[in-house]
Amino acid sequence: MTGFALKSVDSKATTVTDTTLEDIERRLDRASDLESEDRLAVLRTAREDLTALGNDPDVDEDRRKDLENQLDQRLRGLSDSDAYGGELGAAMNPTDEDAP
Repeated sequence: MTGFALKSVDSKATTVTDTTLEDIERRLDRASDLESEDRLAVLRTAREDLTALGNDPDVDEDRRKDLENQLDQRLRGLSDSDAYGGELGAAMNPTDEDAP
C-alpha cells in the first residue's frame, strides 16, 4: 500500500495575492489583443484581483477604483459586442436586424 498523506485545508484561510495594481494594468492592456473568450477570462481574473486588493490597506484606493471603473467599462463593452454578435455595424446602428 502506498502512503498518501492528506493535508486538511482551513476553509477560513485568507488568500494572499502578490498581484499589484501595475500587474492588473498590464493585464488590461494585454486583454485588448485577445479574442473575446480569452479577453473575458483575463478581465474576470483582473476583477477578482482588484477585489482582493480592496482589503489591502497599502493599496492606493483611488487608483484601484479607477482600474475597477476601466475594467467595468471593458466588461460592458465586451458584453455589448457579444449582444450584437460582435458586429461593429450592428453596434453602431441598433436599428439593424442584428440588434438585440
